[in-house]
Amino acid sequence: MPEVSGRLTHISDFYKDAHGTFTFRHNQQRDASFGGVIEGTPSQIEIDWTFKTEEDYTPTDYGKWGGGSGWTGQPLLIHTNDSGRPKTEIIVGSLVGKVYFIDYETGKASRESIDVGNPIKGTISLDPEHNRFIYGGHGVPVNQPFGCFTIDLEQHKVVQTFGHDSKAWRSWGAYDSSPIRVGQFLFRPGENGTIYKWLVEENSAPRLHSTLRYKVKGRSPGIESSMSVYHDYGYVADNDGNLLCINLQTLQPVWLYRLPDDTDATPVVCEENGGVFVYTGCEIDKRGEGDAHFVKIDALTGQEQWVARIAGKRADVEEKHFDGGFYSSALPGQGDCKHLIFSHCVLNDKGRNGVFCAFDRLTGQIVYQLPTNYYAWSSPVGFTNEEGEYFVVTGDCAGRIYVIRGKDGTLLTSRIVGSNFESSPVVEGSHLVIGSRGKYIYKLTIK
Repeated sequence: MPEVSGRLTHISDFYKDAHGTFTFRHNQQRDASFGGVIEGTPSQIEIDWTFKTEEDYTPTDYGKWGGGSGWTGQPLLIHTNDSGRPKTEIIVGSLVGKVYFIDYETGKASRESIDVGNPIKGTISLDPEHNRFIYGGHGVPVNQPFGCFTIDLEQHKVVQTFGHDSKAWRSWGAYDSSPIRVGQFLFRPGENGTIYKWLVEENSAPRLHSTLRYKVKGRSPGIESSMSVYHDYGYVADNDGNLLCINLQTLQPVWLYRLPDDTDATPVVCEENGGVFVYTGCEIDKRGEGDAHFVKIDALTGQEQWVARIAGKRADVEEKHFDGGFYSSALPGQGDCKHLIFSHCVLNDKGRNGVFCAFDRLTGQIVYQLPTNYYAWSSPVGFTNEEGEYFVVTGDCAGRIYVIRGKDGTLLTSRIVGSNFESSPVVEGSHLVIGSRGKYIYKLTIK
């Protein structure tokens, strides 16, 4: 294992001063520090508005996709001083193959939608320095070209599509990973086994700078997780369970940690107790059944700190299969839950079921497991009250929203809202915006 401590270089973090949420899980570390606040103990979930996307159920080689949003599908939330624009705007990619713009206060369309040609499953990103550019990727090849794209909001259209890469070591060209800016570069991990580094320029779409293609034991896995970043180190997980740290300046691997199965959950980076650590969990996919691993890894050395194991299995339903384990990205606790980190685990041991889990960040002990009515892929979010009490809000794949007391797992309230919350929410104050499979985006108030 190479000695890497002390070699980190500070690179400008544009997300720290961004006016809103411009990428998946809010920032470079993907730790979902949205700053959610609430008064007292929450007991209600109110629907403020519902926005309807278009739908398209045309059969394709990869199913029918409808509208709304899927995994990870988090909306962006942007504060602006632009004349003629809402003070706060929601921007979200949809399974119908369009990017939608919504007035945060009214739930009405704030601009015309933009057609990107194919369904979007992942979370799009708005450039935190040059706010005219949106970066995203296609999830399903309904039309060609199929790959990643750049939208110029001044022209209000797609101005760049990067399609099939003949040099890639895998043929599947989807991009579910949420692009991330680091200094003057944009990083786009692809499901074709390639990590792309693009040079960002102020008045034009980015230019491809360099690539990293890697193999582990002769295989080049695809990447569906979003890259998390600490200084000039990037962290991704892939379809073969490789958790990889790379130097973003040189695009060279720094360390590799092996999980036992497909890992799509985005790694989360936390500074704690004088160290820097990465948390993530794997699925139960290729093994059929077994333990889903949730791990804490030293971010600088790749050394395992602990591993927690939860038994589950893959559910095979006719021609489809639904993997067990972790699709949800972890939520580090705050307030009276600073010692905890939360995530969902799909069990599939009693139908399509799962549990909401709290782990002790120091020891890896499972502090509690709260059964959910259905399994969950959506990533949880947190709210802190005036007493420093921390509450977690999360959705499941049957359309139910849960409000949970973080320290002990007490279910305070729940409500059926949508049809299927695969998507993760964005948070503003005591509110959240979340999309569901089908056709709806919701703004909710927790009170």
